[in-house]
Amino acid sequence: MSRIVNWEDRITVDPAVLVGKPVVKGTRLAVEFIIGLLAEGWSEADVLKNYSGLAHEDLLACLAYAAEILRSEGAAMLRERL
Repeated sequence: MSRIVNWEDRITVDPAVLVGKPVVKGTRLAVEFIIGLLAEGWSEADVLKNYSGLAHEDLLACLAYAAEILRSEGAAMLRERL
């Protein structure tokens, strides 16, 4: 079982990199790009093979970041509907 990854250790936002999109630290790979690859059916092995600068923990951080954003946006959307 893997340990829980703190996405803040691996994801950064810098206005000078990809116009401020969240990216994996030390890369120009956006979180949305990585999530998109996984959504298209790429396996973890495929992603790591094609983007050798990434590690397993980077993929987990992307997923954790996306989950946190969805949780916070989902809560805001529910409040708006009420």
